Order: sequence, then structure tokens, then C-alpha cells
Amino acid sequence: MQRETLQAFFERDRFAQFVGLDLVDVSPGRAMVRLAVRDHHRNGVGLVHGAVLFTLADFAFAVASNSHGRTALGINVSMAYHQAARDGNLLAEAMEIHSNNTLATYQVEIRDEAGSLIATFLGTAYRKREPRPGKAMGEVPKQWEE
Repeated sequence: MQRETLQAFFERDRFAQFVGLDLVDVSPGRAMVRLAVRDHHRNGVGLVHGAVLFTLADFAFAVASNSHGRTALGINVSMAYHQAARDGNLLAEAMEIHSNNTLATYQVEIRDEAGSLIATFLGTAYRKREPRPGKAMGEVPKQWEE
């Protein structure tokens, strides 16, 4: 799966764009996503909001699970927060740890610029039979049009 093809597909994810997520790298079963922390990512005590961290991990999971060309949808996820994130860039790395024809499990680690582990995410995706929308010839099926 070419990075450009997946990048084009995930550019349709308006929420990821709104949050400021940047797809750094993708290969089959893997993805790296970066977030540059901004003031609007902070909670009431000035730390990166847990929902922002979850969104970062979930997006990396989505990219990795859809990297094989079939539509993959999350069916179960959990997240553990290990320490607070404050500033700089955060990097989420998703990796496939198990898969079969219909289910795949991914682990995502979020680290800060110093390499400190901020959070871990575990997600299971259901792989549908049909190809991921937009896979063939770079087009998105009509049902995905606005």
C-alpha cells in the first residue's frame, strides 16, 4: 500500500485534520502519526487533553488497520495513560501484533520528543470483505460523497 494512496484516503478524515494530526509514515500493518501540541489541545490544568491523546492513537490505529487495502473498523479499544504530555511533538506508532482473515489487533504507543512513553492503546479491528473505499483507481465510492 503506497503512502500517498493512504494519505489521500485519510485526508477525508476532517476531524484528524481539525485536530492537527500528520501522517508521517505507513506500511502494511504499521503507521506513524505526529501531533504538534498547541494551546487548543490542553485541558483545564494545562496538560494535553486525554481525548486528544486518544484521537492521536485511534487515528494511527485506523491507518495501520486499513493499510492492507480492505475496509477495517475498530470493534474494541482500550487505552492506558502513563504520564502527562505537555509540549512539543507527540508521535504515535501503531503496529499490527496479530491478524487473521477477519480480525486484527494493533498496539499503539504514544511518545514525546524525549522518547518517554505517554500512553498505550490496544485496538481490535474487524476487516470487511470489500476493499477500502478509494482504493481502486484512487476514487471514493458514491456513498462516501457529501
